[in-house]
Amino acid sequence: MRLKVLTVDDSKTVRIIVKKSFKGFDCEITEAQNGVEGLAMAAKVNPDIILLDITMPVMDGVEMLTKLKSDPALKAIPVIMLTAEAGRENVMKIAKIGVRDYIVKPFKEDVLVDKVSRVVDLRPAGEAAPIQKKIDDPIDILVVDDKPAIISQITEGFGHTPWNVKGVSSTGEAIDYCQKKLPDCIIISLSLPEDAAITLFRIIRSNAKTKYVPLFGLSVKTAVEEQARAQQAGFSTIIHKPIDFEELESKIGKAVNLDASGKYFDMGEGFMTVKLPKSCNAAVVNEVSTYLKAKTSEAVNAGISRIIFDAQNVASLNMDVIKLLLHSMKTCRDLSLKYALTGNDVVVEESKKFEESKDWKFCDSLETAKASI
Repeated sequence: MRLKVLTVDDSKTVRIIVKKSFKGFDCEITEAQNGVEGLAMAAKVNPDIILLDITMPVMDGVEMLTKLKSDPALKAIPVIMLTAEAGRENVMKIAKIGVRDYIVKPFKEDVLVDKVSRVVDLRPAGEAAPIQKKIDDPIDILVVDDKPAIISQITEGFGHTPWNVKGVSSTGEAIDYCQKKLPDCIIISLSLPEDAAITLFRIIRSNAKTKYVPLFGLSVKTAVEEQARAQQAGFSTIIHKPIDFEELESKIGKAVNLDASGKYFDMGEGFMTVKLPKSCNAAVVNEVSTYLKAKTSEAVNAGISRIIFDAQNVASLNMDVIKLLLHSMKTCRDLSLKYALTGNDVVVEESKKFEESKDWKFCDSLETAKASI
């Protein structure tokens, strides 16, 4: 899968420099001229990283960054700011909003490449992509935390998966483990004593073997200063305590580039079923949307012309789910595919409260849905 880079800058010259910088890498560069276009493009292409200028017309970089971080579906995208000002006040301002790093203009191409490579995995053009693992394949997660209860909690939280969790309490133990076995993802407590989290981050990033391993910071939500420092250092993302394991699982899946489509899409007996989980938050809806087009095309290519959208497990219907289903049904109509909806009593009743879904007809089981189409 090609790395998607979004560059948002009103200067055509800068956008040309960005494209030229990544010419030798397996990247897809998307451009926007201001913050309004940038937000729209971010929602459309879901980039792996955004290069964002501060000073722009219509909507500047700080406003776009603020809106980006307030959108549940986009807030995890790492951002590197481009600024003409290197002053401490300016840098601290953007760091507090959640920027991953910054580059002062004018800049050299190799500096940009180096900064980006610290955040995402840059692969030279023409290099074969590794075989993509699926969400239900075993992966190795290293947790570095001096609190045994947190390690136990994470181990139990992933108990329903085939993922292997290894917990250690110190920097030394973490380094020893990485020398013996390369983890797929590392979760580091930001509250480790004597600034050990930042020290460990730098050691891991300076080692060629572990340079590209996703690093997650673990922090109490109110510890904003340690989170800002971690983001500035280059942590892939910050996970808040108490841990939302559904969110963490989704973030790890994306960071490790796991194919998570199997959680939602199932094909067999002439049908494709889109299974929506109990908690359909914005992140889940975004994940399903990401796979929808490709999986629908796969179904059509396999000769499948009937699709069931299964909402029997959904705990509560919200506007994000309704928009997803509206888009999905339109896709089916555009492709002349037959479709049906299933839902529980709560979903059926809540659908009547929204203008967009008040006339939807739900089947009470997969068997009934299959019979209806």
